Amino acid sequence: MPRNRLPPWHEQFVLPTRRTLLIRPIRPEDAPPLQAIFPLLGPEEVRAGFATGDLDDAAAARLVRPDPRQELVLVGASPRPAGEAGIAGLARVRIVPGTRQAELATVLARHVMGLGLGRHLLQKLGKWARTHRLERVYGDIPAGNQPMLDLAASMGFSPEPGAEGVPAGLVRQVLELSGH
Repeated sequence: MPRNRLPPWHEQFVLPTRRTLLIRPIRPEDAPPLQAIFPLLGPEEVRAGFATGDLDDAAAARLVRPDPRQELVLVGASPRPAGEAGIAGLARVRIVPGTRQAELATVLARHVMGLGLGRHLLQKLGKWARTHRLERVYGDIPAGNQPMLDLAASMGFSPEPGAEGVPAGLVRQVLELSGH
């Protein structure tokens, strides 16, 4: 009996509210719905990891066409066709050129914060980073975002005080992958 398998990096994710999301790589058709919801996703400091201010056409085009050798961008979306699906969350891991580390960024719609989607997306990005034999991943979190800082700590991330290039008001959190 053939199994109904999802493609790589695709899976169903059921929120505690019983709403089902499809976790999948971002697609070019996601640009319009992403641009529509982007102003509603998370605080400005978190969205800065993806674009400055609103997601203009050029920034959206870059985000929905990641280089698969260097980055993975996942969305948590309603189980509808790309281009029609509502996007509840977005997560990206991108290898820092010339290094064995990668930068993480996540952003969630307010209605799914605290429901496990952020943790799940971060776990998927960590898995991708490990398959690429990276040594560490890091993300910059607003200093006042205690729920996200707590989530990072619960997943094994540690603060890196005085990290270079971290904008004021953000805290760099690092997860060492070597030996994990």
